[in-house]
Parts: sequence; structure tokens; C-alpha cells
Amino acid sequence: MSETPTELELQISVQSSSQPEPDTQFHSPEPQDQQNQLQQDPQSLESNHQHQAKSVLKNHQRLLLLLLGFSLCAAIVGVVYYLHQNLQNRRNNPADTETPCVSLACQRASARLSMSADPFKQPCDYFLFTCGSDRLSADSGGRQRGKGIPGHPQNQNTDEVWPEREEGDKVREDRGLREDKTLDRKNTLLQYLKDILESNDTHGGTAVQKAKGFYRSCLDTKSIETAGVEPFLALIQRLGGWAVSGQWDQTDFNITLSLLMRNYSTFPFFNLYVGKDPNETSHGTAKRYIQIDQPDLLIPIEWNSKTQKSQAKTQTLRPFLASCQRYLALLGAPRSSIMIHVGTFISLSSEIAVAAAPLHYRLSKGQLHHRMTIKQLQSQAPAIDWLGCLQAAFHPLPLTEDDHVLLHNLPYIVHMSRIIIKWMNRLELSTSPLHTYMFLNLLHTLMPALDSRFSETARNLSVSLGNTDGVTPRWKHCVLDTERGFDVVLTDQISQRTAHKEAEEIIQNIFSSFKSKLHELSWTDQETHQLVMKRVHSLKPRLWTTKEELEEAELDLLYSEVMVTTNSFFSNYIQLLSIWQKRRTKLLSQQTEAPDILSVTPLLLGDELLFPMGMFVPPLFDPTYPRAMNYGVIGFLMAKDILHVLLPDISSQGEMVHAVAECVWAHYLTVAENAGGGGVFSLSAVQQQEVWVQYSALQIALQAYHHSLMNHPKDTSISGLSLIRLFLTSFSQLKCDSDPYRESMPLEPSFLITVFCATSDLCPTSLQCPNKTQKHSLQTC
Repeated sequence: MSETPTELELQISVQSSSQPEPDTQFHSPEPQDQQNQLQQDPQSLESNHQHQAKSVLKNHQRLLLLLLGFSLCAAIVGVVYYLHQNLQNRRNNPADTETPCVSLACQRASARLSMSADPFKQPCDYFLFTCGSDRLSADSGGRQRGKGIPGHPQNQNTDEVWPEREEGDKVREDRGLREDKTLDRKNTLLQYLKDILESNDTHGGTAVQKAKGFYRSCLDTKSIETAGVEPFLALIQRLGGWAVSGQWDQTDFNITLSLLMRNYSTFPFFNLYVGKDPNETSHGTAKRYIQIDQPDLLIPIEWNSKTQKSQAKTQTLRPFLASCQRYLALLGAPRSSIMIHVGTFISLSSEIAVAAAPLHYRLSKGQLHHRMTIKQLQSQAPAIDWLGCLQAAFHPLPLTEDDHVLLHNLPYIVHMSRIIIKWMNRLELSTSPLHTYMFLNLLHTLMPALDSRFSETARNLSVSLGNTDGVTPRWKHCVLDTERGFDVVLTDQISQRTAHKEAEEIIQNIFSSFKSKLHELSWTDQETHQLVMKRVHSLKPRLWTTKEELEEAELDLLYSEVMVTTNSFFSNYIQLLSIWQKRRTKLLSQQTEAPDILSVTPLLLGDELLFPMGMFVPPLFDPTYPRAMNYGVIGFLMAKDILHVLLPDISSQGEMVHAVAECVWAHYLTVAENAGGGGVFSLSAVQQQEVWVQYSALQIALQAYHHSLMNHPKDTSISGLSLIRLFLTSFSQLKCDSDPYRESMPLEPSFLITVFCATSDLCPTSLQCPNKTQKHSLQTC
């Protein structure tokens, strides 16, 4: 063991203290000396005795000091040795005697760790598999029809990406509900909301109790099955009926459309949402506009790149026809007239769908964010009473024909108007094809509140169209529906349960470590480097909370008009749609961005980097956890998110990205080759960037944790694990299927522990593969 400067100083001190003293030893006098002494005068003799006594005392003092010096040096050496051994034990002993965390959250975390594979006991077999498309299929890039209906025709996997939405209602409507393909973070948050809604806590006000009542009525499938189709048929009659049931008041087309938009959030012929104009956003303008987009069509369509038009999928027309027949039969339509109504519905749907186009085509044609006044829109698409419909959808805002709107496919809107006029003038108007079209769209809006026969029909169609997604649990649908209506209530509940101080602390530490990481990068373009650094240093990271916390009385007043019925989910769901309409109206007038309760990743908004409260929920984060666990899990996820948000194209600028990724990959290939793994391939630029991002995120999180320990040296532990081992073991719980960039990650992220510990003396033990020899020495990444 090499000597430290302190130990060397101690040795020098000991050596100098143990040198022989000069010849001042006390000797017994000889006889002759005694005689001479007797002959001396008494005064001189007395002086001699005093001198000798002083000399003896002085020698005793020196001996005592020498013994004290030896004792002090031995004590100091002992303390140094103890501290050194304690540090070595902290690094090498996997079962260090740390202060245990005994909170309920830690007990649960300990149970989870005990049931998980230990990366330090199975260092190679545990990590040796990849995250790829052969094991996990990609998420759908398209939108689901707003109401979260499983099996809807437009919920199929597609490569299409739609214009970015900034508004709350449409974002919430478009969230996916796939059980196995939702992020673990999202599943964790939904489970947390479920626990809140199912808690027996009665301290909340009436708004909280209404939210819980709505959730319980959603779970009450027995009452929903008993009600059957009657609530929907009663609603159709209140809207004037339709020819399918044999009772139709021949209500005006635009009147029916306005009612569907205002009271039931149903948009059969076009979509409405609220958002900013990106051309103005770059100049700091926060104004929001009504955005008009092509609709989510019920009929399955495909894009024909040759004709550059959409068309119905021939192979899916038969199952789609069967599903429409089933719906009308469930709604009590006479068997003799079902085919007539289904035929006209499919014909009308096919004609309207022709002008619908995917995003890439509309981008190439400059069809997004096309600005015009409502008056101008009316002249181009006269079939729709635009001012009347928009006033209904955004009641009570005082819209005028001079207000501007943004179009995302004007050719479709013009085409749709022509088709509607054409069908209005047809002789078979008595069959009400336009109303059938609108009411079948309304049916899909209300399907979550209807009995299982409808959802089963939709699911069968989805399977026939090739969708292999599993069935989403009922509770998850109910949590999402409750959040859509009572988001303010649940945001308040999460805010009360969030450890704001601890969350803010980890946010600041992670962001500080991220900025330190930036200084290590070597950039190919210094101008880009300076712009990035300027941007990063201008950002203010913070927890994303509401600007003003609502008091209980204010929440109760906000939901005072909502009447929740315990055994009638259909009527509760109708009120939910009304809440959506009010939220949409509020979005158009407000300037601030309200927190998105279901968000689990940071949002860059102006000069703020916002971290939603949904990130800081158990079991991913808990204020009673050891900080090693919090930084190993949520700290890593935050660092990875920051790198993705702020450095999306770092692979083209940072030379170190390539070097680090190839180094990590070399470690992986060595283990894979020794394990008999095949299929070795080189990394693409996207894969290199993702490997670098996740490896850097692990380093950032650990650096942030060390910074936390400097400010607060004490930390607890779980299962007797040393702090660094707990940090890395917690990180290993994040599997690759919880990562939105998993398709770009060529290896299991937890393998990064093996690379990290290969040459680092921070790890509690060296991760070596049993019975597998290294072919060559690997460098530190």
C-alpha cells in the first residue's frame, strides 16, 4: 500500500522522536568522588545535590514526553489506518454496514430488490441481451381517436406523425393506452393516480369526492352492462332522431353538427384543437389560435403514393362492413334496412377520405398552419356554418368572422365541403346519410360508456386489421378518463403528495452535473458549441407546478355544476365531455401553460426547463429513499431526458460521442464473443448517440449524487448495500423496455454498469465474468 503524505509526516515525526538523546544520563558517583565531595564545603555540597535533583527531574520529563509522543503517533497512525480501511470497505464490501432505511417505501423497495437479479452476482449473463425490434415492437406513430377507444380503426400502427399539439384537451385525448408499450414511467404514474382515486381518504372536498365517484362509476361494469344501449338511443332522440331508428325530425345538418361539437366533443368532418402559431412562437408570441385539421376517419385508409391520394383499404372493407352492421344491429336498426345505411355510410366515408393526406405530404406542400379568417374559410368551404359551429365549440367566447384560424389541410376542407353539398342534394336524402355518419362518430366517442358488446366489436375489427396489442385493463381507461375531466383535482392531489424540496434539489444537482459534462465535450463546430452553451446557461430548470395553488373551496366551486351519479357512468361521461368543451374554451383565452399531470418527461418552454410532478412518484422516487436510490433511478432518467431535449443532434457535433460509444461497444463485444454470442455488427450514428447518451446520463447522475453527499454527507441504505452499490443496483432495475429510444439502443442499458466498473475503483466489486477470459485489455470509456 502506497504511503500517503500524512503517513509519511507521521513516520518522520516518530523517527525524530526516537533518536538517542545527548549524553546526559545520570551516573552513580565513584568512591573517590564521594571523598572529594565530603571535602567540599557544605554550601557547595548542597548546591551539587540540587543540581543532581534537577537533572533527574529533567530526564524523567523527557522520558514522559517521549512516551506521550509515541502514544500520540500510534493513535494518529491508528486513525489513519482505520479511515483507510473504512474507505476500502465502502468500496469493496457489498454488504457494508450503512444506516438502514426503515420507512415503508424502503421496505417495499427492499422487497423488490430481493426479487430482482443482482448485477454484481450475475455480471454478464444478466446483461447479455439486446433491446431491439425483434423483442419489442415500435409504438404507433399515429394518433388514436380522441376518446381512447381500443380497437378503433385509426388506432393501427402507422408511420404517420401529426402536427404537434400544444393544447391540453387534444393532447390528453391522443394518449396511447397500449399496456406493454407504454413507458414504465407512465404505468407507474397511472398506478399512482389509481391509488389516489381508490384511497379511503375522506379529507378532500366535494371536488375530490366527485373525481373518486366518477372513477368508481367507470369501474362499475355491472351497471354499465345492465344499462345496455338505452342511454345512447335516448340521447339520439334528444338530438332529433335519425332514419336508422325510423324516427327522424330531419334536423338541420349544421344544427346537429354544432350540438355534437359543443356538448359531446365529437368532430365527424374535421378536428378542432387549440395551439400556437409556430411562426409567432419564434418571436415570443404566446397567442393561441383555433386549429382546424382533417378528422380521425372511422374507415381504414391507406396513402397511394402514385396518385397522391388516400383510399380505403380493399382488404379491410369486409371486416369494416361487418363491424358497421354489428353496430346498427346493436342499436336496434331493422335488419332489412341495415345494409342500405351501411352502404351509404361506407360510400360517403370513402369519398371524404380521398383528400386526407399524411404529414410528410402536407409538409412538402406547405399545407400546415395556413392562416385565414373565418369569413375567408366560409367562402372556400360553404357547406359548414363555420362561425356558428366554432361559436358552439368555444362557447361563450365572442368569436367573429374576422377572427383568424389555422388550417392544416385546406384542400381536404374544400373537398369535404363539396362532398357534403353533393350528398345534401341527392334524392335519397330521406335515409339521412350525413346524420348516420355523424351519429356513428358520436357512437365511437361514447363507446367507453357503453356495454362491452360495442368495445368487443371494435376490438375484433382492430385484430382483423392486424393490431396485436393486448387489451388495456379497465382501471387504466378509468384513470385516464377521470384525469381528462378532473385534471385540476388530481394535479392538486399529486402536488400535495410531491416532495417539492427534494425534487427541486435533485433537479438542480442533475442539471449542474449536466453543464459540467458539456465542458468535457470536444465540438467540431465551435459556433454551434457556443450557441448550445449560451442556451443551456440561460435555462432555468424547475419543478413544473401550477402558478397558484387552488384552495379546497375554489376546487369545489370549479366543479360545483358537475353531478356525479354512482350507478350511471353514461351520464357521468356526458358531463365529462362538457368539461372538455370548457377546457378547450379556456385554453383559447389563457396565456400560461398549465401543468400536464400525465407528463413524465421534461418540457422546454421558453427559458424554462420544466420537470413535471409525474416524474417524482413512487416507486421511482420517494423522499424517504436513500439518495443513492433516487439518483440511480430518477436521476439517471432525468439526465437522459435532458441530453435528448437539449442535445438532439450531438452525434454530428461531438467527436467524443463516437469514441465513447465504440469503447462501450468494444466491452460488449468482448463479453458477447466470450459468451458465444453472434450477430456482431457495427453501430449506426443513431445507435452511437444513444449509447453515449445513456452512458453519459449514468455518469451525470453519479456525479450529481457525489455533489449531494458533499452537502449532506450522511445517507441511508437498503438491504445493507454500500451506497455506490445501491446506486448502481437501483439503476439496473430500469430495463430497456422503459426507454422511448429503445429501438436505438443496441444493448441492455444495465450493461453500462459492467463498462463503468471495468476500470473504476468506485465500484464495490470488480465485475468479472466467471469462466470467461478477456481476450484483450479494455480501456476506460
